[in-house]
Amino acid sequence: MKTSGNTILVTGGGSGIGRELARRWHDLGNTVIVAGRSEGALAETAEGHANIHAVALDVSDAADIQRFAREVTARFPALNVLVNNAGIMRYEDLSTGRDLADAEATVVTNLLGPIRLVDALVDHLKAQDGAAIVNVSSGLAFVPMPKAATYSATKAAIHSYTVSLRAKLEGAVEVIELAPPAVQTELTPGQSTREGYLPLDTFIDQVMAEFESGNPPAEVCVPNALFLRNAEKEGRFEEALAMTRSF
Repeated sequence: MKTSGNTILVTGGGSGIGRELARRWHDLGNTVIVAGRSEGALAETAEGHANIHAVALDVSDAADIQRFAREVTARFPALNVLVNNAGIMRYEDLSTGRDLADAEATVVTNLLGPIRLVDALVDHLKAQDGAAIVNVSSGLAFVPMPKAATYSATKAAIHSYTVSLRAKLEGAVEVIELAPPAVQTELTPGQSTREGYLPLDTFIDQVMAEFESGNPPAEVCVPNALFLRNAEKEGRFEEALAMTRSF
């Protein structure tokens, strides 16, 4: 993925990781489109950044994804990078019968949303120079957090889906997985100040060092994410699961 001169679409661009990636890519000389449900939050991301453009999108709505894909490719025909960052995380108790609304919303947003958006844009992307898809998974794709079981499962699925997508698009579209560790954002209430989580600015600096090289790896895993990413390979899975159970 080239460093500048791209037109980059970032979903979930109204806060947290999506907002900060959008701003950093903008400052490197890229046109950036931020998408999400809150137009006010998107406007805050774009404020003071001449080449960040806000476009509303509900990634949980299949029809809205189709509407959005038509609109964004018409407005920004040079679009060549898709960053599937939007996601939700809900805590749940699997030990008893419950309302599955949160689990269902998590699957639709975190898994079907990226799959549908890739499907809507893949033919457009294949026709662009320097095309790339960046799917944001999680360290929890490799060692789940039991109290966020469906979230963890969707991220494991995104990891698997990304491997398949990379194989199928080889030579046409670069496919990158970004697997964050626990980062100080508002993904869950109070998380932005939670002790032991990686500060957002530190995470963004580490990620952008990989992208600014012009040759990011197929899996972008910052040091804090490697404890979970490599747990099974290094024989530490139970130790890592004990840690995620304590979160």
